[in-house]
Amino acid sequence: MRKTGISSRKFGPLGVYAVVYLLFLYVPVLFLPLFSFNDSIYVAFPLKGFTLEWYGKMAASGGLIEALFNSLKVASAVAIFSTILGTLAAKAVTRYRLRGRGPIVGMIMLPFVIPGIILGISILVLANAAGLPLTLFTIAIGHTLIAVPFAMLVMISRLEGFDRNLEEAAMDLGENAWMTFWRVTFPLALPGFIASLLLTFTESFDEFILAFFLAGTEVTLPVYIWSQLRFPSKLPNVLALGSCILAASFFVIAFSEWVRRRGVRGEAAAPVVA
Repeated sequence: MRKTGISSRKFGPLGVYAVVYLLFLYVPVLFLPLFSFNDSIYVAFPLKGFTLEWYGKMAASGGLIEALFNSLKVASAVAIFSTILGTLAAKAVTRYRLRGRGPIVGMIMLPFVIPGIILGISILVLANAAGLPLTLFTIAIGHTLIAVPFAMLVMISRLEGFDRNLEEAAMDLGENAWMTFWRVTFPLALPGFIASLLLTFTESFDEFILAFFLAGTEVTLPVYIWSQLRFPSKLPNVLALGSCILAASFFVIAFSEWVRRRGVRGEAAAPVVA
């Protein structure tokens, strides 16, 4: 029997486009670990040989490791605070009738459309006017400003995605609003929380423009890498670190996908409250 419909065209023009797009996106990234094992400071073919020297030098580079830990500290703090703020804003938007809801949401989403260089200069002017020294704290403030909209969008989609009757049933059984959130809303929205944490962490970890304007003597990893690109001898160390971050990102993505699938299975198995 001849198959018809979409199944008869398993690999059409759209499939070709998808493959070309993925190759364009990821093939340059795969060269990064390849050249990190190259026995030469120059990124060029042919490869001179195989070596692990750059990974050893990366681990011994105090400035690079310090910048990495600075980025990890800032990104972790930004992920936690922006997810909390985004969750509160999303709950207010999805559960209550607010006057001026449109303008409020528009103001929160404004960092999406303001150029990063404008935000960086604005926060720098405010920090100088307030007498705040440029530290990791000022970088975290700037990153939180741009991360909250991401967290809010993720949590809005999540909070609007499950049955509100479950919360009402918990309230009818005597739970207050706070315990209803922890015992009902939070477990159901947990995949959204984790997705928001991962997204905002990534957004903060690789952000450069705001960190460039708001960094003092403590720099984050993107700013440090930018400062080292002028020195060819430092590039292999950066490639080695990038390879390690790429491997860690793979495991983080796999973990987030596992959590997402568990959330979908949990929703499918959850009973429907009439």
